[in-house]
Amino acid sequence: MGFRISEKDIKGRIREMAREIERDFAGKEPLFVGVLKGAFVFMADLIREVNLPLKVDFLAVSSYGLKTESSGEVRLIKDLDHPIENEHVLVVEDILDTGLTLSYIVRMLKDRNPASLKTAVLLDKPSQRKIPFRADYVGFEVPPVFLVGYGLDAGERYRNLPYITDIDSVGL
Repeated sequence: MGFRISEKDIKGRIREMAREIERDFAGKEPLFVGVLKGAFVFMADLIREVNLPLKVDFLAVSSYGLKTESSGEVRLIKDLDHPIENEHVLVVEDILDTGLTLSYIVRMLKDRNPASLKTAVLLDKPSQRKIPFRADYVGFEVPPVFLVGYGLDAGERYRNLPYITDIDSVGL
């Protein structure tokens, strides 16, 4: 049997992360910025658990294409729809591995003068880091295997799985 995080464990950890976010953003109206496409499932579940007034926007970047390994080059595909100056921004990402994508996004958004900027990731693969980066909120630390499910894909497939598993264990 390969690596797996159950639907129940994901839901429980998201509830815990929501409490942390509520504590840290108390009295504020955070702007949740989802990184498409992988983070859309995680972000949808996360915002339903956060009991604060909040706003939502999305951006899209690419560093994988249809491959299972990061190309090392990050490209902005879709920018935010609204300015973020003086906003309390929480970037929501599915997985932190090399650190290239999130550091690119954080650098780009910091230049737009938000009041604050934090990051939340469902999965963290610290063993894959190419540049130092620590997310403010982490769901699970995971091993260096290619994961699918719960929004994560392989060539646009498997996003609809309600759990997370390694690609070699997918039995579809």
